[in-house]
Amino acid sequence: MSEQDVHDVWNIFMCTGFTRDTQQYFCKPSPARKGDYIEFIAEINLLVALSACPQGDVSITVGDEVPDEVCHPLSVEVFRKK
Repeated sequence: MSEQDVHDVWNIFMCTGFTRDTQQYFCKPSPARKGDYIEFIAEINLLVALSACPQGDVSITVGDEVPDEVCHPLSVEVFRKK
């Protein structure tokens, strides 16, 4: 694989962006709650990577130690078509 095979990041449960007035980057806690999920149906073979934000729920200032209580587990289920 090369860089051309890797597409952009999709932050599903993160709330990030740029302010309209100053174009300053922001990151704030996700509105997602325990039990929220997303389903995908693949029509072709895929290679997928999943990563949790290293800042947990982003309530901690970047560079500070991140306590376990702001980090939440991820769950992935893969089903095969019968």
